[in-house]
Amino acid sequence: MDVVIAGGHGAVARHLGRMLADRGEHVRGLIRDEGQRGHLERDGVEPVLLDLEAADADAYRGAIAGADAVVFAAGAGAGSGAARKETVDYGAAAKLLTASRDAGVDRYVMISSMGAGDPPPEREGDDVFAVYLRAKAKADRELMASDRAWTVVRPGRLTDEPGGGHVALAAHVERGAIAREDVAAVLAAVLDDDRTVGHVFEVVAGPTSIPAALDALVAGD
Repeated sequence: MDVVIAGGHGAVARHLGRMLADRGEHVRGLIRDEGQRGHLERDGVEPVLLDLEAADADAYRGAIAGADAVVFAAGAGAGSGAARKETVDYGAAAKLLTASRDAGVDRYVMISSMGAGDPPPEREGDDVFAVYLRAKAKADRELMASDRAWTVVRPGRLTDEPGGGHVALAAHVERGAIAREDVAAVLAAVLDDDRTVGHVFEVVAGPTSIPAALDALVAGD
C-alpha cells in the first residue's frame, strides 16, 4: 500500500508513518519545512515538501500521485489563530479532497475531532476552539458528501502517554482522552479494513482492543 499523510510531521502522523513503514508499506509524509525531512527519513517515511496552505492544485496532485490512500492528519496547531483554522483544518482538507479526485486516489481517512459532529453555532467573539470545531465539521461534511471511500475518525483529547492498544470506539462515546499512539494504531487498522468505509466514529481510551472495537463498529452494516 502507498499511503500519503498530510501533516506528516505531526505527532499522530509520525506514529502512523512508523507503524506503516515498519510493516513494509510505502509512506509519504507531506511537510512544509525542509528541516523536518531528516525526522521522516529516520522513521522510514518519504518526505514530500508541500505547503498545504499555499500549494496549488497541480502541486497537490503531484504530491499524492500514485497513492492508494491519503490520510489528513494536518492541523493549524495550538496557538494558531482563527484564520488558520479555516485555511488548514478546513481549507487544506478540502484541497486534499479535490486532489484525491483529480489523482484517482479513492481512499481518504480524516482525523477530525470529538465535537465536530455538533459544533457550536457561530457567534460574535467566538473563541478559537469553536472556530476550529466548525472548520473540522465543514471538512468532514464535504468529505462525507463526496464520492471517495472515506472514514472519519474523531478522537477525544490527545495525550502523549504510551498507547495501550485498547479503546472505546463508536459513533458516539463519552468524552475522554486517548494517546496519540493509539489514534495512529486506529488509523492503521482503518486503512487495512474496507468495512470501515463510510463510517464516522469517536474514539477515546477504553477497555476494548482496537480490532474488536472496529469489528463491533461495522457489525451493524
